[in-house]
Amino acid sequence: MKWLLGVLIILLAGLQYRLWIGDGSLAQAHRLEADIKLQQAENDRMRERNRILDVEVEELKTGLDTIEERARNDIGLIKKDETFFMILDEEQ
Repeated sequence: MKWLLGVLIILLAGLQYRLWIGDGSLAQAHRLEADIKLQQAENDRMRERNRILDVEVEELKTGLDTIEERARNDIGLIKKDETFFMILDEEQ
């Protein structure tokens, strides 16, 4: 009878170990849930970034105004008969 009690205690200890510490434990499940939330937030951020890039690509495909604005900002485009003025802050 004592050996049966010993086996049951060992079995209970093994199950408790697996529940709290082992593979598939509650702690691991909580970590995985937190990782999933972080990944979903990152996916949402990337989805929004892709949406903005899609809009920008479509604007570049359809309109010259967007291309002109990009050229002015990126490479300093100045059209013929335009005068360029640079205003500097006193702090600089």
